Amino acid sequence: MPPLHDIAHLAHIELLTHKPEESLDFFVRYLGMTENGSSGDSVFLRAWDDYENTTIKLTAAAQPGVGRTNFRASTPEALQRRVAAIEATGLGKGWQDGDPGYGPVYVFTDPDGHEMGVYYETAWYQPEGDLKPALKNQAQAYPGRGVSVRRIDHINYLGVNPQENRDFFVDTLGAMTTEQIVLDSGEIAGTWTTFTNQGYNAVWTKDKTGTAGRLHHISFAVDSRDDIIRAADLALEQGVHIETGPHKHTIQQSFFLYVWEPAGNRIELDNPAARLVFAPDWQPVDWSEAERAKGQAWGLKTIDSFHTHGTPPVQAPQ
Repeated sequence: MPPLHDIAHLAHIELLTHKPEESLDFFVRYLGMTENGSSGDSVFLRAWDDYENTTIKLTAAAQPGVGRTNFRASTPEALQRRVAAIEATGLGKGWQDGDPGYGPVYVFTDPDGHEMGVYYETAWYQPEGDLKPALKNQAQAYPGRGVSVRRIDHINYLGVNPQENRDFFVDTLGAMTTEQIVLDSGEIAGTWTTFTNQGYNAVWTKDKTGTAGRLHHISFAVDSRDDIIRAADLALEQGVHIETGPHKHTIQQSFFLYVWEPAGNRIELDNPAARLVFAPDWQPVDWSEAERAKGQAWGLKTIDSFHTHGTPPVQAPQ
């Protein structure tokens, strides 16, 4: 089935950090994001072509990880339909006030315990002064600072049962599965889902520690492969930890670089190129254990920490 389109897109994500000042410097100086207000222990940050006010809500916390992931519904009616569907699963937590610039949000969790929210009402970002773009079809002036990430691309959760989370997103929220990793046992070890024509908006990969509710990474889109190479050079100059890449993924074919922000949250810089899914009868592409053992598209082996590192950190079983 094609996406239901009751969910318009992945909107903004709360990221938790126990090193708030260092993390904020990373997002502003290295990623090139723009501060857009604060509230309590949280700072609101935006990528330059995000039409809404917030891309990342950076919140000081006892340990790193992901807070609430927010999705925007396509219409008020779509919002009510998805809320009813969520309530029927027993995973709903109820209505809360939204962050500045956003209306009421219905809060829920996926089966793995990741907190999520869905809303419709939003205020479009209004740039002022030097942040006004030269072209009125652009949300904000290009910052020309650091990587200058354009938008959020996707989020990858670690999950105890990727298939259960996939089915929740498909059956309850109206997503479509585009690709997945199928082990020889038949178990789903990774699943890529989308609400749009993008190849994927939300991913679950199996948490080998058996811990629920953790984050694998958040990904930001840039305009070109050259931006990824430049991001690697900037990481070198600024002392940012490069985990792996630059290289090309086999699954979804995006050109990538993985770094860690100071609190240990994994961040991907991603050039998804022009690979979009238009077919309404798209069939999920299954990748076997043998195919994944070959590594990434051009032969780079997947680094061990990619399977063990997540936030918040836990001790892997021996």
